[in-house]
Amino acid sequence: MHDLDGKVAIITGASRGIGAATAVALANAGASVVLAARTLEQTEANAARIRKDGGNAIAVTCDISNFSAMEGAVAKCIETYGKLDIFVGNAGVIDPIGPLATSNPTSWTQAVQINLIGAYNGLRAVLPIMQAQQSGTVINISSGAAHSPMEGWSHYCAAKAATAMLLNNAQLEHANDHIRFLGFRPGTVATYMQSAIKASGINPVSQMDPSDHYKPEWPAQAIAWMCTPDADEFLGQELYMGDEELQRRAGLI
Repeated sequence: MHDLDGKVAIITGASRGIGAATAVALANAGASVVLAARTLEQTEANAARIRKDGGNAIAVTCDISNFSAMEGAVAKCIETYGKLDIFVGNAGVIDPIGPLATSNPTSWTQAVQINLIGAYNGLRAVLPIMQAQQSGTVINISSGAAHSPMEGWSHYCAAKAATAMLLNNAQLEHANDHIRFLGFRPGTVATYMQSAIKASGINPVSQMDPSDHYKPEWPAQAIAWMCTPDADEFLGQELYMGDEELQRRAGLI
């Protein structure tokens, strides 16, 4: 069990999938968690389960593409728990999947607004707090799509590539603020996103068998480990779920 006793974390996209599993993993490790997502009903149900199991958790409505909403989620975290130690930027969308030449400009832009501007909003909301307290951990959920083009995913690939560079900029600008920055590529995970990819029938990822995907609890456990000093040698890097060394260090194998 990774020790995060006394830490406070915000996880975006915590209504389901990796975000929901990460909230559980961090709570099980001793952290107080703020589950942030657009849909409050499911997010509150997730927080209630954590509390039922003896953990500390609250749910907040947060559309990360809106800076005021992200800022409000951070303010609620500080109001409730008095500090912020960990930020996991997990929220993202894969829809709409389809060819660039026939893409809908409005939908394409909305996806980038969530995947890229949402990542900026998260960083912009938490960095001043972590800078002032001279401590904190920021984990950005990246993707192989940040580094390799995928048919039908132009909005996702472009936004994830930009988000990876955004984290690099944060690392550069806050090198002396004792903030831990890590990127994480969880690989393909059995979530709603994979269901949408499967249904599209576009590119090789859609042809994968469901049994080929990681369960959400695997990347969640890896993220919990990344929040501990045991991962300090990897600060500033983007780690990959498929790396057996990471799996071993996270206690998964």
